[in-house]
Amino acid sequence: MRLRVPPGAPAALKVLAAAGAAPAPVRPHLGGPAGESGTFTPPPGAHSQPRGSRLELDNGTVLFSANAICQYFYLCRGEEPTDLTTQWLEWEATELQPAVAAALYLRLVQGRAGPDTLGVLQHLLAHLEQHLARSGSTHLAGDAASVADVVVWGSLFPVLQDETSLPSELQVLRSWFRSMSLWEPCRDAAALLPEALRELRTHLAQHPPPLLNPRHEPQDEEGPERTLTDDDIAAAVDIWAQGPAALPPPRQPRTPVLPVEGERNVLITSALPYVNNVPHLGNIIGCVLSADTFARYCRLRNWNTLFVCGTDEYGTATETRALEEGLSPQELCDRYHAVHADVYTWFRISFDHFGRTTTPQQTRIAQDIFQRLLARGFLLQDTLEQLRCESCGRYLADRFVEGTCPFCGYAEARGDQCDKCGKLINAVELKNPQCKLCRGTPVVTPTQHLFLDLPKLEGQLEAWLERTWASGDWTANARHITRTWLRDGLKPRCITRDLTWGTPVPLDGFRDKVFYVWFDAPIGYLSITANYTEQWERWWKNPQQVELYNFMAKDNVPFHSVVFPCSLLGADDNYTLVKHLIATEYLNYEDGKFSKSRGVGVFGDMAKDTGIPADVWRFYLLYLRPEGQDSAFSWADLLLKNNSELLNNLGNFINRAGMFVCKFFAGTVPDMVLTAEDQRLLARLTLEIRQYHQLMEKVRIRDALRCVLSISRHGNQYIQVNEPWKRIKGDERDRQRAGTVTGVAVNVAAALAALLQPFVPGVSAAIQGQLRIPPERCGLGPGLTCTLPAGHRVGTVSPLFQKLEPEQVEALRQRFGGTQAKEPPPASVPTPAPNTSAAPGDPKLIQELTEQVAKQGNLVRQLKAAQAEKAQVDAQVAKLLELKQQLALAEGRSPEVPKGKRKK
Repeated sequence: MRLRVPPGAPAALKVLAAAGAAPAPVRPHLGGPAGESGTFTPPPGAHSQPRGSRLELDNGTVLFSANAICQYFYLCRGEEPTDLTTQWLEWEATELQPAVAAALYLRLVQGRAGPDTLGVLQHLLAHLEQHLARSGSTHLAGDAASVADVVVWGSLFPVLQDETSLPSELQVLRSWFRSMSLWEPCRDAAALLPEALRELRTHLAQHPPPLLNPRHEPQDEEGPERTLTDDDIAAAVDIWAQGPAALPPPRQPRTPVLPVEGERNVLITSALPYVNNVPHLGNIIGCVLSADTFARYCRLRNWNTLFVCGTDEYGTATETRALEEGLSPQELCDRYHAVHADVYTWFRISFDHFGRTTTPQQTRIAQDIFQRLLARGFLLQDTLEQLRCESCGRYLADRFVEGTCPFCGYAEARGDQCDKCGKLINAVELKNPQCKLCRGTPVVTPTQHLFLDLPKLEGQLEAWLERTWASGDWTANARHITRTWLRDGLKPRCITRDLTWGTPVPLDGFRDKVFYVWFDAPIGYLSITANYTEQWERWWKNPQQVELYNFMAKDNVPFHSVVFPCSLLGADDNYTLVKHLIATEYLNYEDGKFSKSRGVGVFGDMAKDTGIPADVWRFYLLYLRPEGQDSAFSWADLLLKNNSELLNNLGNFINRAGMFVCKFFAGTVPDMVLTAEDQRLLARLTLEIRQYHQLMEKVRIRDALRCVLSISRHGNQYIQVNEPWKRIKGDERDRQRAGTVTGVAVNVAAALAALLQPFVPGVSAAIQGQLRIPPERCGLGPGLTCTLPAGHRVGTVSPLFQKLEPEQVEALRQRFGGTQAKEPPPASVPTPAPNTSAAPGDPKLIQELTEQVAKQGNLVRQLKAAQAEKAQVDAQVAKLLELKQQLALAEGRSPEVPKGKRKK
């Protein structure tokens, strides 16, 4: 094989390092084809970047992708790609490469200093540091240099060159970078760097600066802005002059919302939250809040939009939780469905319909799809080795089993999926399995079940994916997870379970079983729509007119990209299939994970008790939405973003713009005479609005929010430079300039009201109210329009946001950091304060507490009889002891100190 590497290609280092590590003979050639000067012609469709590397195999195959070449060399070493190395290669290609290109442009062409270039890479370097520190491994995918290490090192080396360029706090990353640079294949490749950088500088200087994805921009400093052209300015001035005519007319609401021929019909679903628990902040941003933000944007664009969701109520998780709480499954579902609905109402989630899966429509539609699959030969009957607990006298489906993951060794894997490595597993594959009810050891027992024949449907699925990926938007992680499933080969998937709580299987011999929740749950989107309108098929059997968007966290991807589509393809009833699958990574809490049992993290029903408004929660969650990689909620960062972005940037600008109208012009928007400076501002903000539209249409929600904040920053700068508070005291010319600046600024504020509506609808409504923006002028136009012309009267302007104080946030951090688990035991519960509403001896209080003690005692006895896990029993016993002590105090007795807890 022959390797051709142009020295000016930024990918040259990683390719040469991987070639040096390969055992197969490689003939590297720097420059163009052997025997020629210059460089070779890039393949058709190549972009205007430095010429790429090229590997010619002995069989005539040619590889052009640098990362594919590196992978090939490692295959020659006998090292197969793993999920982890593949994820790192995708991260390098989609996240790191664009940032490195921008950093190199700043350094080589603009001559910017090291801090500027490293600022572009700051959060990516922090991500590498965090991974290396947490994994405990010396390299990215283990304890040896993999293809992932070579590719990431090769991208970073032209910018860093040695580890001393890295900030001192990135100690683990420094160590990794030093060891990679000293490794012989990398060291030999790095010797070519000076010549490569000269070639690269010549190339970069001849082209526009690389367009840096907004997610890579330093948050506190602006990257190189695009130069405005005369056409940009002329177009922006034209949009401004059109005024309200440039805005789309308000859409008249219809009930129910149904597809309209000739319009863009958008159907949005959010992964159905399990009914058995309260959603935490990570659940909310991963599904319903992301979907709501996009749905609101679609409505602002006047697209015909239906947004449905509901609680997923069947399955073993519900049975398990119902047993723990001493309720029937239906009682548990009724309770938690109401909890979920209240949480989403408080977060201002704008569902057109929020339903549930325990309905007759769910049974009818799920059984119809099942019968169609059966009739078309896509179901198999087979014996399944299943765990059975003899003590409980029942087969143990997925969530009733816990054990050690056979793939990664995680000790708390469930019977259906490992939360650590993400792999789907069958319960019988678990090592050291335990019955979750009694903690006994189950035995493997054969039982008859029905399977969806995924291998038989694989051809249809791949053809559909090829069409969908060509026209739709799927996040990179959704594509990767789906490819992984297909690469490993599809296998028949069991769709029945030995339970009582679920949709009944309508087939003789299986009527004592129910459908597996992951066959049944996605059908909930259809049944929830059917509960919303009898004409549900106009949405769900209308792929020619309807665009379907699915929002979810990445762990739900395979069920929505493989299992559910295969069910609908096999049913062959013209179903609407997903076109845009939007999956987030995970949101963590501070330095760990959310845990209701340990009191760690903020859950939906607690957020409103913090005193922080719903829109601040929405803003911060969307600001750190885990789009390309995991992110973490931080109280300190919440304080920073609230006080800097919301209060000092956004709130400050809108308040100043409105106050200037009230203070200097008696509440009436003044005449505006635009100067060249004003026209350039219009053009700059119009470009930001266009970028906002492009990002929102691609469902890059977090990046679109950055555009909104950038517009506000431009507005603040515009006011600060022009100083209308000074000019209003000057001559006629100065007063006219103050009027123009104030009029433009208040129109920018009006535009922000519309742009903010998908993210913080309450704040948006407040701005509209304060500026008295008519409803017909609240739409989203193609650029900055003069929405509030001269003569428009504004209302009372007041601050939109409140400052968060460090003491307030620190108290919340302590409250939700798991500290309640460390508090003294119930024996030290203090005596009620004198001003309590019920004094000791109050018969009503005594009666209430007596009933609560009896009820809690019954629950503890039930859990002990079921041999539930110790932590669950202890938690309920603690509640019982606390209630008993409260009863003793109410009766005027001294509460007993529990045995084993007496003070010495």
